[in-house]
This record gives sequence, structure tokens and C-alpha cells, in this order.
Amino acid sequence: MRTSSNPALTRIPAFAQANGRTVGFGPRPGTTDPLEQGYFGPSATSRDTGRMTVEDVTVRTAILLGTAVVTGAATWMLNLGGLALPALIVAFILGLVISLKQVTNPAVIIAYAAFEGVFLGGISKAFEARYSGIVVQAIIGTLAVAAAMLFMYRSGRIRVTPQFTKMVIGATIGYGVLLLVNLVAGFFTSGGLGLFSGGLLSMGICLIAIGLASLNLVLDFDFIQKGAEQGLPERYGWLAAFGLMVTLVWLYIEILRLLSYLRER
Repeated sequence: MRTSSNPALTRIPAFAQANGRTVGFGPRPGTTDPLEQGYFGPSATSRDTGRMTVEDVTVRTAILLGTAVVTGAATWMLNLGGLALPALIVAFILGLVISLKQVTNPAVIIAYAAFEGVFLGGISKAFEARYSGIVVQAIIGTLAVAAAMLFMYRSGRIRVTPQFTKMVIGATIGYGVLLLVNLVAGFFTSGGLGLFSGGLLSMGICLIAIGLASLNLVLDFDFIQKGAEQGLPERYGWLAAFGLMVTLVWLYIEILRLLSYLRER
């Protein structure tokens, strides 16, 4: 079973490998029993089977994004931008707990989405105040990229092979290390390595990050589809939705930042 590079989606016990065979809850390999195939097939719902479905994850992702939109809009309209940083810290801590502990409690995951929304609402308004119309452009860009990657994955134009997965995971880790080095350098010199100081270098970094986030979306789509096929327990639908939201938020922030650099030029 291939896994996503998203830390929220890589340690689920149901995907443990045993002797090269995935431990899952789907129908018996090679079964031709139409009743069993129908029970575990794509048309079965989580209520029918007690297992996660793609539709299940879609609905829960919509709930999380809707929660973030509501709290973000409230932060924007009530001028609560000062809460953006504290909300980011809380969301970061919750995100780590959810990922490391594999939390599937919807209340905790929805709470993460709520705090993430406060952060997004605060920074979005700050960007909008400086670059009129940039938030709408970033949202449209995020949706367009996500739709394009989903289309290419579902149509088979992008195939998630072990080599593809290793490449994306390695590149994502490398990008994370670069950000960490930039953060440490920032303690000793203003602007750190100058990765986000504007100009062609900053735009190039943003394009790389957008590309990585887009490829991570493909891995997330593949993980969710394979998880549904393997019969992952229904409660993991919340965890899968959380992982997908993390990638979408990353993509939105990178697009927002790239647009700001373009506006400066």
C-alpha cells in the first residue's frame, strides 16, 4: 500500500505491511462473490459497511473547510487579526497531536479547522489590505490547482508509483529542511537566507512549494482511494479529511504569497 507524504496519513495501523501484504478490511483477494463485492464496493456507504468511503472523506473535508471559512470570516469581519498568531500556534499544536497520535475524534479535528480558520482569516485580511482582490485570486487558484490535480489523478495522467511517492516525499522533506534552515538563519541575520524577501528567488521558491503541494494532493487522493478500497475503518475518514485540509491550506498560503510577489513587480 502506497502512503502519502502527509504526516497525518502515514502511520495508520490498518495500512501496516505484513509479509508484503496489506493488512486491511476489504473483500478477500480474488473473491468473485457478488454480495461481498457489492458490500465492499465503491457504492457502499460507511453506514452500510462501517468502513471509510471516498464520499465519506469528501463530506468531512467539506465540513472542515466550511468550519475554517466561518471562523476565518468572523476573524476578518470583526477585525480580530491580532488572534492570527495565537491561533496558528494552537492549530500547530493540535495538528501535531492529531498527526502523531492518529486522533480520529471529530471534535478535536474540527477544533483544529476552527483555529486554522482564525489564522487564515487574519493573514488573508492583511494581504487583502495591501493587495486588493488578492484573496479571491488565491482561492480561485487553489481550487483550480486542486481540481486539475484530481482530474489528472482520476484520469490516469498521473500515476502514483513507488518511485513517484519517494520523489515527492524526499522533495517535501528537503523543502521542510530548507525552511528550518531559513528560520534558524533568521535569528542571526535579518531575512534569514532571503527566501521570502521578494524578487525572482522568492517567486521561484513559491513555485517549487506550489508544485510540491500539488503533488502531495495527488498522494493524498491516492491514499484516500486506496484506504477506501482496503476498507479502512469509518472513523479514519476524519483523519483523511484532516490530512487533505492540511495540504490545501499549504497550497493556498503559497499561492497567496506568490501573488503578493507578482503584485510587487
